[in-house]
Parts: sequence; structure tokens; C-alpha cells
Amino acid sequence: MTEELRISERPSLERPVLIAAFRGWNDGGQGASLAGAFLARQWEAEQFAEIDPEEFFDFQVNRPTVRLDEGLQRRLEWPENALYHARIPGTQRDVILFLGQEPNTRWQRFARLIVDLGVELGVGLVVSLGALLADVPHTRPAPVTGSASDQALVEELGLQLSRYEGPTGIVGVLHDAFRNSGVPSVSLWAAVPHYVSLAPSPKAALALCNRLGQLLNAEIDTSELKEAAESYQQQVTEAVATDEETAAYVEELEQRADAITEESIPSGDSLAAELTRFLRERESGDGGDAAREQ
Repeated sequence: MTEELRISERPSLERPVLIAAFRGWNDGGQGASLAGAFLARQWEAEQFAEIDPEEFFDFQVNRPTVRLDEGLQRRLEWPENALYHARIPGTQRDVILFLGQEPNTRWQRFARLIVDLGVELGVGLVVSLGALLADVPHTRPAPVTGSASDQALVEELGLQLSRYEGPTGIVGVLHDAFRNSGVPSVSLWAAVPHYVSLAPSPKAALALCNRLGQLLNAEIDTSELKEAAESYQQQVTEAVATDEETAAYVEELEQRADAITEESIPSGDSLAAELTRFLRERESGDGGDAAREQ
């Protein structure tokens, strides 16, 4: 295709679905990137392509890092955006996993590279994974909202029409580019407790993988994530218990969550409102550590 997209092989795929997870702005508590990395390991995905970071990153903002390998040899690591392929166990379809980091510049060109490759490989559905900070307790399952812009897809998969308005990230640009190319897409967002935003959230990753399994009609073995989520909940509970004000706030959130019935589960609009609030706080610089960590 182009020098920006490095392809080591073009896999032959059956009814492929593309699943994308980006680190950064779309990744509260690292819930989305944890889910994407877990799926890559669980499905034994193989890398087949990557995007050259040179044209899409400001390295004074996203600096490369130096690592020491076992032989104490210095190794430079650049911001990575890689594509993997695998067969979804128990199904007759393949998956393309896009795992990477939100770029700093040339978003339309970046999205076009992914869309053109997806169309070439016959992608029939795109699913993005995201996580946002919200007023939810760490002691309850992470709520997940699923939305789509295509009415037929909404009805088929039991989703909601996307009615979000406001600032967007690379995920929004990618969905728009696929829509313009005639490829339907779904956006899944897990809510992460804003008071524990600095800790990676396996509970959000677990919720995203469970919802993804339902959407794809696939069994995903999430036992590893369940164990991590239980440990996460215990550690956060112990930390919260040391601060009376935070503990009282979490109790209030628990009462609010327990009062929600099946008929009044938060809608996509309510989570979109949380996202809008979070993004505006981030843009104004008033979001505190919770925003700065995204």
C-alpha cells in the first residue's frame, strides 16, 4: 500500500471482524488496551502489519523509550500501532486486532490506512473498545454501553443509536472513515471509577470482553481477567478504607448502582454525557489527575 504501512504478509481471512483498542485518550484506567492485549494472547494472534510512527507522532509528546534486555543491551522502543490476525475460537470467522496508541497528527491519513487495509482484507464489521472515567463504584461490574450509527446493526445486535455530540478521539475518526467506506461499526465503552483512575482496571477489560463475546456470539475464556478483577477490587477496597470521605462516597455510589433496575440501566446518552463532561474537563485543564492520565 504505502511506506507508512508495513505489511509482512497478507493473511487469508474468513468473514473477518476488526477490533481496535487504543492507548491514551480513549483508554480510561487502561481498560480498553488491557482488553485488547488480553484478546491477542487468548487467541494467539500473530502480527502481520504495523504503521510507521514517524509520520503520525510528535516524539516530544510521545517520546520513545529505552529498554534493557536480558543481556543489558539497550533497545529503543517507538510508539507502536500493530495489526494482528487470529481465528476466533469456536466460530467460523477471523479477527484483525488493531492495538496501538492514539497518534498526535494526520488523523485522517492514519485512519485511511486502516480502512483501506480493512476493505482489502474483507472486513465486514468494526468494533472499537474504549473506557471512560465515570461515577461508578469499583465494587460492582463495570457498566458497558454499546452503540452504532447504523440502524440495522442496532436492531440486529441489540445496541443503541449513537447520539453523542462533542469532542472525539481517533476512535471517532476511525468510525467515521469506515462509515464513509460502507463498513458498519460498533463502539463499546466501559465505565471506570474516576477515583481510582491511576490503577489499570481489569474489571473494565473483563466487562468489555464479556460484551464483545455477546456481540460476536463467541465464547471468550475470561478466567484470567476474573482473577485479576477480584484482586483489583480487594486492593482498591483496602486503599479506600483508609480514607473516610472516599469510603463514604463509594458507599453512596454502591447504593446508587444497586438501585438501578434492568429497565433503568444507564443509556448510551447518559454515558455519553459522562464522556462529554470528562472531555471538557480535560480540554480546560480542570480534570485533575484522572484526566491527565488518559
